[in-house]
Amino acid sequence: MPETPAIDPKLLEILVCPLTKGPLVYDRARQELVSKQAGLAYPVRDGIPIMLVDEARPLDDTGESQG
Repeated sequence: MPETPAIDPKLLEILVCPLTKGPLVYDRARQELVSKQAGLAYPVRDGIPIMLVDEARPLDDTGESQG
């Protein structure tokens, strides 16, 4: 099974949620950038963050992504 690509730590330092402008947490297992403030998880496809609100998935009450 191929290893999931990591996000560059420098990129994570400058990326913010496009909705709240708040911090993001990288969930490597799910390949998502999570904005707890917005309650959204943005997908990371082939190592590229997709920072579109329309592409984000809502989080459940525990902060875990649904689906």
